[in-house]
Amino acid sequence: MRHIYRCPLRWADMDAYGHVNNVVFLRYLEEARIDFLFRPEKDFQQGSVVARHEIDYKRQLVHRHTPVDIELWVTQIRAASFTIAYEVKDPDQIYVTASTVIVPFDFTQQRPRRITAQEREFLEEYRDDVDEVVAA
Repeated sequence: MRHIYRCPLRWADMDAYGHVNNVVFLRYLEEARIDFLFRPEKDFQQGSVVARHEIDYKRQLVHRHTPVDIELWVTQIRAASFTIAYEVKDPDQIYVTASTVIVPFDFTQQRPRRITAQEREFLEEYRDDVDEVVAA
């Protein structure tokens, strides 16, 4: 299964050429990741940190008033980290492919932690390592 986030484009996201600025795409990925992981019914409320981002820009995204889709899925689950892959796209074209390695984190003890059984079960629902876009 994959998660889809409808990401609004903002006027301030543009660069001088009228395209969405490359750095803004990282914020779009963050918004999609938060929408995916931090829903009230899920267990990622304990916290997590980003260990790595990898992003490939495929084509320019011009500012518009309609949202762009960010499709994401889990490609790898380890004992204390997991990888999310993304496509920022419209039905007929892909603007960005990316991946993020995420580490569950215990902010009370200030250290990484292992993925819980409940978190693993949730992540497995969205696992699709066959179609991994970017190797992390």
